[in-house]
Amino acid sequence: MKTPEEKVKPFRLVKYFTFSSLIVIFISTIVLSVLNTDWVRTTQQKRSEEYALFVAENLNHQIFWQFFVPAALKYKKIKLRDKVQADMLDKVILSALHGYKVDMVSIYDAKKNVISYSFDKNMVGKENVGGPEYLSAITGKSSTKLIQQGNFIETLLGFPSENKMITTAPLLTEDVRPGSKRTTIGVIEIVQDLSNEYKTIFRFQIVLIGTITVVMSGLFVILLFVVRRGESIIEKRAMERLVLEKQLRRAEHLSSIGEMVAGISHEIRNPLGIIRSSGELLKKKMSVLDPSNSIPDIIVEEAVRLNSIITDFLAFAKPRQPNLASCRIEDILEKNLTTLATQFEEKVCFVEKQTASFLPEVMADSNMLYQAFLNILINGMQSMPGGGKIFVGITSYNGGINIVFEDEGSGIPDEILKKIWDPFFSTKDKGTGLGLGIVKNIIEAHNGTIQISNRQTNGTRVFVTIPAGQGK
Repeated sequence: MKTPEEKVKPFRLVKYFTFSSLIVIFISTIVLSVLNTDWVRTTQQKRSEEYALFVAENLNHQIFWQFFVPAALKYKKIKLRDKVQADMLDKVILSALHGYKVDMVSIYDAKKNVISYSFDKNMVGKENVGGPEYLSAITGKSSTKLIQQGNFIETLLGFPSENKMITTAPLLTEDVRPGSKRTTIGVIEIVQDLSNEYKTIFRFQIVLIGTITVVMSGLFVILLFVVRRGESIIEKRAMERLVLEKQLRRAEHLSSIGEMVAGISHEIRNPLGIIRSSGELLKKKMSVLDPSNSIPDIIVEEAVRLNSIITDFLAFAKPRQPNLASCRIEDILEKNLTTLATQFEEKVCFVEKQTASFLPEVMADSNMLYQAFLNILINGMQSMPGGGKIFVGITSYNGGINIVFEDEGSGIPDEILKKIWDPFFSTKDKGTGLGLGIVKNIIEAHNGTIQISNRQTNGTRVFVTIPAGQGK
């Protein structure tokens, strides 16, 4: 037989697989989001490069026609160190870049690696600052490079706080007359600040990862709740199955014991009847020959006691089916109390009875319930050898009846409370250990329930329910 642990193992495999899948999905989603962000960043960089080259081409056109040609005709020679020409070029560049997002423009001399013009006037005149990009532009090739600066954490995350793209392009002459060749007259360096764009991409990535984390956390919590709920249900069902199997084995065991007891009881009852009748006959004869002889009385008395024990055995081994008829529980209990009134008086016991109004009738065997209630009341009385109170309460529920019996005895020890339903278990010297078993059989034959527990103060509490429906 599989244990509950073995039965839960398949579900645990499903649980581990589900959690593993959720983790894999979460990691995969994070990786996809990072790749998507990197793609967006690459796309943004490419667009910025194309934008810078477009600005450089437009600026080249404006400088050549708006400054280079007019200045050459007017001044015969281009001298950007001259303030008049520098101001003229500055106006042309500012006009050409109006509406464009450009942070810095510098123009290098075509013959020397010297800055001839720059938005930053402190850079004008500096030499050898162009680098390989300048040399490439002199040959007619444009190039771009991205410069990023930031602290260690920003660099590690791939989003430095400062991001600048530098585009270097040749400043070329244009076709003044058909067939003329374009020549390099300088180098244009355009600087774009992409920090805000990168911050936007970074914020988008943070929002995306945060959203994914929240959604996955919600799914994890829901899945955890479902898994724990499923484990609880499976474990509960496994335990219920174990209890049912235990009850089935106990029922089979009791059935075999009952069949054996019934057979033995029938075999004993016949010779026991002969012994009893012989004892009664011997008693009559001895009353004439030796009236003081008590042996016949003992024989008869013990035969009666043994017959009572055999009757209990048969009642437990082969409980009879109830003969259902409409009856009132309060009438049955009143009959019990009337029968035991003399014994209650002798034992200094008194009964407190509480009966609810408008109690319904139930379909039951009044004789069987009378026997069950009688055993419960006698047990309560015997638990109080010095006397005391027995409480009997009767209430209704959904057309059925609840009966409560409470005594003021010493209660039942916990180790004994677990065994009270076991057959042949008794704490009484002359008890058969079948009384409560017979009571339980009678109550369950009426589809009812019986529970025995200790009261919080002292004594025992017996709770019996009898439904309004048909018995078994």
